[in-house]
Amino acid sequence: MRIYFIVLFVLLLLAIAFVFGSQNEQLISLNYLVARVELSVAAAVSIFTGIGFALGLLATLLWRLIRKGKKALAKNRSTEV
Repeated sequence: MRIYFIVLFVLLLLAIAFVFGSQNEQLISLNYLVARVELSVAAAVSIFTGIGFALGLLATLLWRLIRKGKKALAKNRSTEV
């Protein structure tokens, strides 16, 4: 049941971000180290929300994988003794 609330909350935040971005048609200038891009606020919000979601998902999966590996290692050590 907890997972449904988390998914609903994430979808709600994504919807708010996209609605906010779609209401702003202004152009903004993004300066990178090697380039400069003119984007609408809607495109920038969409891009950065997607990047943030992907990085958060990657960090969570990596954390779970490391945690699972530590548990398996501890279990192997306890059975060897």
